[in-house]
Amino acid sequence: MQTLSLEKELRENAYPGRGIVIGKSKNGKYAVTAYFIMGRSENSRNRVFVEDGEGIRTQAFDPSKLSDPSLIIYAPVRVLDNKTIVTNGDQTDTIYDLMAKQQTFEQALCTREFEPDAPNYTPRISGIMQVENGEYNYAMSILKSNNGNPDACNRYTFAYNNPVNGEGHFIHTYQCDGNPLPSFEGEPKLVEIPDDMESFTKMLWESLNEENKVSLFVRYINLEDGTYKTNIVNKNK
Repeated sequence: MQTLSLEKELRENAYPGRGIVIGKSKNGKYAVTAYFIMGRSENSRNRVFVEDGEGIRTQAFDPSKLSDPSLIIYAPVRVLDNKTIVTNGDQTDTIYDLMAKQQTFEQALCTREFEPDAPNYTPRISGIMQVENGEYNYAMSILKSNNGNPDACNRYTFAYNNPVNGEGHFIHTYQCDGNPLPSFEGEPKLVEIPDDMESFTKMLWESLNEENKVSLFVRYINLEDGTYKTNIVNKNK
């Protein structure tokens, strides 16, 4: 698979929607993830990321303008023991709760489908990272309508064991802008993951469409001891 420029992928797409990046830093020291949200409506744009325990949640920037909390207010990131869960919806809680009962990532997601937001039927994208005793693996999932047909749900899981230094994968909800919005297609895209968290955060934020970007989360997890650093960037301040 060809390695793509994540910066170029973002700059050339005005509306990838919500996106997850997971990978391993070039120096092999960090498990890395990033999650961003975008919005076209006032309701979608009226959000910020805030820390919530070891994870984050979305919150209305101006509560008086929040017209519909469904599908936009949720916890994108939660941590269960040595596992970090990253998703674009409330399936974060589903994965957390069922994995706490010894079910697998795939089993948890079999209880969910794409979002009920006709005519887009936005895919649910999810990722899970496991760091234990210096070892690291991750998986990504997408739940989609069958080419816009809501009567069928297509489920895809991609697992990456012993990730290669400097490599990561990028999955997002929409191919591009449109009405209805076309769902992401194919495998997660192979991208480079740098060592420097600050420059990676800056590149991601500056590459997202200025009008549509809302919030960005970046986390670097130390593979030796599991400690982590987090960056949050919100357009609304």
